[in-house]
Amino acid sequence: MRTNLSPLQLADPHILSVEKNLRACVHCGICTATCPTYVILGDERDGPRGRIVMMQRMFETGGAPAAETVLHVDRCLSCLGCRTACPSSVDYARLVDTARAHIHAHYARPLRERLLRGTIALVMARPALVKFAMMLARMFAPIASRLPGAFGAMARKSLHTPWPGLTRPPSSASRFWVAGSKAGHGEYGEATRRVALMPGCVQQALAPEIDLAAARVLARRGIALKKMGGAGCCGALAHHLGRRDEAKAWARLAIEAFEKAGAVNAVLITATGCAAHLADYADLFCDEPGWQARAERFAAKVRDFSELATPRPAAAPETLRIAFHTPCSLQHGLRRGGLGEAALRAAGFEVHDIREGHLCCGSAGSYSLLQPEIAGTLRGRKLAAIAELGADAVASANIGCLTHLSGPDAPPIVHPAELIDWAEGGPRPRALGQAKSAVVPRKTG
Repeated sequence: MRTNLSPLQLADPHILSVEKNLRACVHCGICTATCPTYVILGDERDGPRGRIVMMQRMFETGGAPAAETVLHVDRCLSCLGCRTACPSSVDYARLVDTARAHIHAHYARPLRERLLRGTIALVMARPALVKFAMMLARMFAPIASRLPGAFGAMARKSLHTPWPGLTRPPSSASRFWVAGSKAGHGEYGEATRRVALMPGCVQQALAPEIDLAAARVLARRGIALKKMGGAGCCGALAHHLGRRDEAKAWARLAIEAFEKAGAVNAVLITATGCAAHLADYADLFCDEPGWQARAERFAAKVRDFSELATPRPAAAPETLRIAFHTPCSLQHGLRRGGLGEAALRAAGFEVHDIREGHLCCGSAGSYSLLQPEIAGTLRGRKLAAIAELGADAVASANIGCLTHLSGPDAPPIVHPAELIDWAEGGPRPRALGQAKSAVVPRKTG
């Protein structure tokens, strides 16, 4: 594509990256078949090719974008299936992330939208506020769940999201939190590697047992897992809302915590959506060379749980048929899909891929709250594909997917770390425990 960006605009490294990717796009349209919103809506403006045209016009014109552009950019899930499919290596993430920052800076949204987006950025990045919001949502859910739009979606989600305020993970699990402690020696042996753990935000509030399970799994593999003090949210929520300054503030805290942690072999966060954002920190700071160098050192250490949890033979307590849902952030963001299934199979589970596994389930961070109708359609499509497998449970490595797919119309949704830990002697996953009647042990032989 030819572009018409001014020298002043190109002085911004973010816009310079935009121009590079605009020029790489040849408008072949291969990406449209992998775009969930194009697949379900059939509108060229809701596919990558159409959005790229509108974003180019917005960047070249400058100032406030057209409402039409905002509508269709808002509908993008940032699943990055288009990036995986693109034969010209267009990095669509650089385009849409910069577009969202431009919209946030120049477009006057209606007051209700501003309040909703501000509330999401404030609450979802802080575990204590997430718990408080869940409590309020459950209290008013009988009424609020009938409301249309985002507020009704939030209320309905609270009804189907298990959280420790009602069901606590076994307290004894916490003593295995760090391999290399007195509890870690003896049963698990001496740790040979040190991994820094990002605590995160939403998952810490809703499913802290995931990190506990991951700690035990990695301890059995000689990996000492320790929380990075001072770090919090990764900043992905703010980043995908176009709030770049907030995203940078969270990223700086994470980078500083990493530097204070000393020598570590890797950095881990057990939600793949967060891990994909951590791996992109250098691009976030492309306009700040000093921080960019520090961000590159941090990002080089980021690993997904599936990379650390090497397959290890075990005997699953029950013969379960597992549908494996690979999050978009893992297969299109980190581009590291395929490892989790091997670990689950080695643990004794029967694992099956889901039809249309390349399409997003509709979670996409805060997307399911901001675009509940599209997110609900994608969720229904994903659950229909899962139902074809007759699965006893679904495994997925992202907290967004876990909460979005959960509900009375779905099988139990479990993080792979919990299943592997269970097979290796850990506690039964909470989701399976709550839906125990739905899980029927299969006879072997």
